[in-house]
Amino acid sequence: MSTLNPYVSFDGSAKAAMERYQQIFGGDLALNTFGEYGMEGEGSDGVMHAQLTTPAGFTLMASDTPPGMPAASSEGNMSISLSGDDEAELRGYWDGLADGGQVTMPLEPQMWGDTYGQLTDQFGVSWMVNIAGPQAS
Repeated sequence: MSTLNPYVSFDGSAKAAMERYQQIFGGDLALNTFGEYGMEGEGSDGVMHAQLTTPAGFTLMASDTPPGMPAASSEGNMSISLSGDDEAELRGYWDGLADGGQVTMPLEPQMWGDTYGQLTDQFGVSWMVNIAGPQAS
């Protein structure tokens, strides 16, 4: 068995982002700083690794860019996609992620029968949300 988990890089805001995601998605957040592994001085309070494991069964991981390394970049146009048929749950995620962020495509019914939207959250992470529509019989 294999898993695929998003791992998001931040430029100093990993702790705030992961704590916000925990508020939105629930679950258990484990967080370690560079200082916990021996780094001293500037940057030692940055997040070396964070992992959020949610009740819905997905895992989101993140870190801050290590001191001395180039800052994280969003080049490559990557988004994290949330999808399913639990409309209340997905709309709750949408609302939490949109708070303080920028909606680039409103969450609304689409021609393929689902409700879909895109946004960039307050930390610069792109998200897509797709709520399955009624299935044709």
